[in-house]
Amino acid sequence: MNGLILAAGYATRLYPLTRNFPKPLLPVGGRAILDRLLEDLEAIPAVRRHIVVTNATFFPHFEQWKRRSRYAKELVLVNDGTTSNENRFGAVRDLLHVIETLQLNEDLLVLAGDNVVDFSFRGLVDYAETKATSCITCHHEPSRAALQKTGVLIADADFRVEAIQEKPQHPASHWAVPPFYLYRASDLGLIRNALAEGCGSDAPGNLAAWLCRRTPMHAWVLPGRRYDIGDLDSYEAVNKLFSA
Repeated sequence: MNGLILAAGYATRLYPLTRNFPKPLLPVGGRAILDRLLEDLEAIPAVRRHIVVTNATFFPHFEQWKRRSRYAKELVLVNDGTTSNENRFGAVRDLLHVIETLQLNEDLLVLAGDNVVDFSFRGLVDYAETKATSCITCHHEPSRAALQKTGVLIADADFRVEAIQEKPQHPASHWAVPPFYLYRASDLGLIRNALAEGCGSDAPGNLAAWLCRRTPMHAWVLPGRRYDIGDLDSYEAVNKLFSA
């Protein structure tokens, strides 16, 4: 399979820190967020290639970072050609852009490039192999207010996905859906259909919500914590935590 890091956003909520610098390359505990993700993928045998999709504005930064990188597996940068937050593709269109540009026909592990975790995604790869379906991820979220700002999972006792609510006023469960997915190769061809049928392109969860109504999917429960770096306060808090 391929590992894909979504890193084409403009991170306007972290201005001025990210006005001229990409969020995935910000350091957390002395290592870039992106490196923390790729170091885990590097150790997963099933992942044979790393792909990072970014925008034209920050592409030179990623080229410089790549020249300094020493990953054993192939590392591919994809430029989506956008230049600002106003003309951005959004995560789903970026995903399709990568699939069509590189003509991908293998399973795809997709991770948001602005999250830090304290566990390995090898468990997700193994889980998806056992279930033989595309998979999303979930974690228990006790806060109703937090659930109203994220995707919320509705699943059966075996964690087969029945539906995903997007930022619901009345959450149907306490299972939040973070931006980590493993899509089977057989499902990748559905993404163009999703966009044609009005699937939202900005948030990656929109695709999972569309797909789960058309193909079997399961949810893997995160075995640890994930930290979403959304604004300056969250970045400062995560940096302190991982620098301790």
